[in-house]
This record gives sequence, structure tokens and C-alpha cells, in this order.
Amino acid sequence: MDNLLPLIISAVVIFAVLSLILLLSGKKSGGHKGGQKQKGRNVIIREATRKLTSDPHNPAGLIPLGELYFTEQNWEKAYPLYETMFTIAAAHREIDPFMAALRQGICALKIGKVDESFKGLQAAHKISSDNIDVNLYLGEALFKKGEYEKVIPLLKKVLILNPEESGAYSMLGSSYYRAKHYRDSLPYLKRAVDANPEDKESLFNMADAMQEAGMADKAMKIFLHLRPDPVYGARSCLAVGMYHAKNNQNDKAMMDFEIGLKHENIPVDTQLELRYRLAQCCFALNQIAKGITQLKQIQLVNPTYKDIVVLLGRYQELSQNSNLNIYLSAGSSDYVALCRKIVAVFYKKAIVKIQDIAVNPEYTEITAIVENTKWEDTELFRFYRTSGSVGELFIRDFHSKVRDSKVDKGVCFIAGTYTEEAMRYAEGRPVDLVDKASLTRILKQIDMVS
Repeated sequence: MDNLLPLIISAVVIFAVLSLILLLSGKKSGGHKGGQKQKGRNVIIREATRKLTSDPHNPAGLIPLGELYFTEQNWEKAYPLYETMFTIAAAHREIDPFMAALRQGICALKIGKVDESFKGLQAAHKISSDNIDVNLYLGEALFKKGEYEKVIPLLKKVLILNPEESGAYSMLGSSYYRAKHYRDSLPYLKRAVDANPEDKESLFNMADAMQEAGMADKAMKIFLHLRPDPVYGARSCLAVGMYHAKNNQNDKAMMDFEIGLKHENIPVDTQLELRYRLAQCCFALNQIAKGITQLKQIQLVNPTYKDIVVLLGRYQELSQNSNLNIYLSAGSSDYVALCRKIVAVFYKKAIVKIQDIAVNPEYTEITAIVENTKWEDTELFRFYRTSGSVGELFIRDFHSKVRDSKVDKGVCFIAGTYTEEAMRYAEGRPVDLVDKASLTRILKQIDMVS
């Protein structure tokens, strides 16, 4: 045993030395290959540059240098080479016209020269309309130009040729979506999101398409998920808020719009719409001052946005005239109480005895006996809450009701104006018309607190 020990130690030492030698030789070999690769690249560039210096159209210089830069995805340097090859391909048999056209288009697209990309991509499509890359990149170019209807058949062909081409699903779904084929977009957008859950654009488009296709409940779940997103959060808040407002959940809608406005770097059009919708909720909840503030914020950015000039005039007036605000915006009980007081003060020095009150969706009517020292009448008072223009048909209807009710006279109140036809019709008939100006004077006489 003692004699074997030196032999074992010697064997271990020899094995360790051999392993070290092999390791070092491997490293030197790997470095040599890397050096060879770099050396080969430099040779290609040097030789191609030399040939192109003497002849810029020399295929022996263009082809290897273009191949090198294209493989490295150095699109800026590859583009002029393939632009040249595409131009001269017909005169030089060494150049593959299809490859030159395709790569010219791809390089142009990659560096943002979308218009120039069509030159090569369309030429390549004429040569080989079933090539996946041709259809994919031509589709991308058309997508960037907003020609979504033309994108659809190209990308559908890509997916027929290769159903696993994942990049085509998002673009095809978005093309259907932007072309307003909402239901058709859904399977492709879902496939894109399944393949890449971080594709927030496809997720947002899918939610919006669902909403447009009548699947609002499913859409809301996605929009709620996207509310914190820095890119799509504000638009998602807008969508959720509009959904709540449509369902008369103005308190929830207000919160949605306010959350949306807390996002940073909101696109101007989204920000204006959020403020506009928020103002409408404020007015619906009788928070007039807060709504006016939102409209003024919009006015600073876009003074002619939608109908904000009209809304500002209307609600600034309401903020200064609480009774007019009640007339136009208050709940039914407060509104009817105000109408009773209007009837009571309409005739000075008269005794008014209310006989009946009828509240309809379109108007409220009060029948009353009016007495003074000279006469006594039974009159029908009709109140419209509109601030717009009332035409002849409304007054004809009211006159028919006055006649059929066998009252002595009718008085119609609105918070807007009457058309000329309506006023002409009322002339000579037992109908008095009270417009906004006259109504406002009456409202100033009323104290709703007492």
C-alpha cells in the first residue's frame, strides 16, 4: 500500500496538468475564432469599400456589404446599398431582384421611410405574392399609413402560410379594430394578448371593440384592469366613466374621470374629453361651480371645444340664479314646489286656488282657479324644463289640451325661446307664452326658503 501512494499522487498531478492545458488551449481557440470573425468582417468591409469607391454600382461590393449590414440589422447602412441594388437589378444578373426589392422595403420601413418602403415591397409582392415576409412587411407599411382595409388580406395570407406568426395577430386585430370591424377584430386581438399579456395596446383595443360590439360588461373588466396603466389608463378611465354615466351612476363616473385626470402625459384630446365628461357629471349632480371650473380649464386649451361656450353661459347664469337652477336641474319635488310658487305669483293681487297637479315625463301641469276683484278664471299652467327652442307643434298640443279641458285660458312656461311659428299660432287664442326672459323675472320674485 505504501508503494502505491506515490503512484496515485503522480497520476493526480498529471491529470490536473493535462486538464489545465486543455482548458487554456480551448480559450485560445475560442478567441482565435472570434478574431477570425472580426477579421472576416473587416475584410468584407475593406474589399467592398474599395470596389464601390471605383464603381458605386459594382455588385461584387454591394451584395456582400449589404448582406453584412442587413444581417447585423444595421438598417441605416443597409438601406442605401439595397436602394442602389433595387435600382440597378435589371442591368446586373448577379443581383437577385426579389431580394433587393424586399430588403430595400424592409430597411426603409425600419428607419421610418414608410413612403419609400412601398417602392420595394410592392415590387417584391408582384414577384412573389405568397412570400410571408413580403405580406408581413407590406402589411406593416400599409398599417402605418392608416390603410387598414388593405392590411387585412395581406396578414390573413401570412397566417394561412404560417399560423404561428405571432406578430401578425396583433396587427391584423388592430387593423380590423381601426377599420371599425369590431367583432371581427376580437379573435385576433385575443390571440395576440394570449401570446403576449404585456401587449397593452391589443388589450385596450380588445376592450374597446367588445364595448362597440355590445359586450360592455366584459369590456369594463378589462378597462378597470387598465386604469392604472401609464399609457392606456386615462383612456380606460374615460371609457369606464362613460359607461357609468350612461347608466346614471354619475357619482361613480365622476370618480372615474377624476382618476383619469391624475395620470401624467395625457394626450390633449383625452384630457379635454375627461374634463368635458366630468363637467357633465357635476351638472347632473348639481355641483355647478365644480363643473364650471372644468369647462374653464377646457376653454384655456381649446376655446371652441364642442358646446362649452353655450354650457358656460348657461351654468354661470344658473350659479347666479338658484331658482332657475331648480327649474332646470332639481329633483321632482323641489321642481313642483317651485312651479306652485310661480302660479301663485303670476297674477298680482289675485287669489290662486290650485285644483290639480299632473307630472308627466315631458312637462308638468297645474290647474288652478284664479280670482281677483274683477274676474275669475280656471286656468291651465304648463311647464316645460327645456332651455331650447319650442315650436308650433308643442303649442298646438297645449292649445288642444286647454280646449279639451274646458278651462278659460292656458299659460305655457319654458326656460328657452319660442319659434316665430309658435308665437303666430298663439296669437288670438287663449294661450299665453312665457319665455326665459319673462320666467327669469318671475323667479326673482320667489323665495324658496319661505
